[in-house]
Amino acid sequence: MVDDFGSIDPLDGDFEMANWPFYWITRVSRRYTHDMEDVLKKIGMDVARWRVLMILNEINPASVSELADHAVIKLSTMTKTVIRMQAEGLVVTSPRQSDARVTEVSLTEVGRSAIGSVRKQASKVFRQAFQDFDAKEINGLNETLKRVFANLEDFPG
Repeated sequence: MVDDFGSIDPLDGDFEMANWPFYWITRVSRRYTHDMEDVLKKIGMDVARWRVLMILNEINPASVSELADHAVIKLSTMTKTVIRMQAEGLVVTSPRQSDARVTEVSLTEVGRSAIGSVRKQASKVFRQAFQDFDAKEINGLNETLKRVFANLEDFPG
């Protein structure tokens, strides 16, 4: 553990924004979202629906609040996304058997078939972003980001 972060810590007199990891995390996130919007638009899809499809591909069914949490989308926005996806025949909703107050969302066959085309588009962005990385570097990056996330979950505010 580093005690002296130097110009990386905003409190340091020599702080430089370009050394701050959150500067780069934010820029990468925005660039990724922009590029995903571009490639998904070509197939009539958007980032919110891509996220729902990917989550439901692994956790099916999932509640609307679980989807919002995993997709990092406000609950009200997720509710609107699910309603739109339901109208498009990508998902169906039903009350959770163990708690009827919870709305569960499940993939339809139309939703399952859409997964292949959205994955193909996402792969284009992934391959561009990580073209000069190997699997070990990507796994290391994932582990580092998981640690940062876990540290922030304990942030007292």
